[in-house]
Amino acid sequence: MEVTYLLSEIDTVAQKLLERSGSKTLLFYGEMGAGKTTLIKALLKALGAVDIGSSPTFSLVNVYETENGTVNHFDFYRINDESEAWDMGFEEYLESGNWNFIEWPQKIQNFIEEGDQKVEILILENELRKLKFC
Repeated sequence: MEVTYLLSEIDTVAQKLLERSGSKTLLFYGEMGAGKTTLIKALLKALGAVDIGSSPTFSLVNVYETENGTVNHFDFYRINDESEAWDMGFEEYLESGNWNFIEWPQKIQNFIEEGDQKVEILILENELRKLKFC
C-alpha cells in the first residue's frame, strides 16, 4: 500500500493500516519529524486507547491498554547498541502476542523478523506525507 495524505487525514490512514496489517509488529521508518509518533498516536486512537501519551524516547517503551488489546510502543532513537534492547527484555515483548509499534527499527536489525510490517513515512511538504506500507 502506498498513500499520500495530509496530516489532517491521519486518522483515516491509521484505520487503513490496521485493516491491511498482516502482523501485529509494525516498524516505523522515517526521518526525524516525519510523523512516526503522530501516526502511532492515531493508531492508538483507532485501537481504542484512552491515553495516547507521548513518544517513549527516554523510557524506550510505553505500554497502552486499548479496546483491542495491549500495545507496546518502542522508540529506539537513543540506543547505541542492540544489547540495550536485549537488556530491557525486548524479545519478551515481541513474543507477547500484543501489538508492537517500533520507531527507529534500523537500530535493532537482528530483532526484525520476516513477517514484520514496514511503514515508511516520507515528508513531501509541510503538511503532506507519503506512506509506504509493506
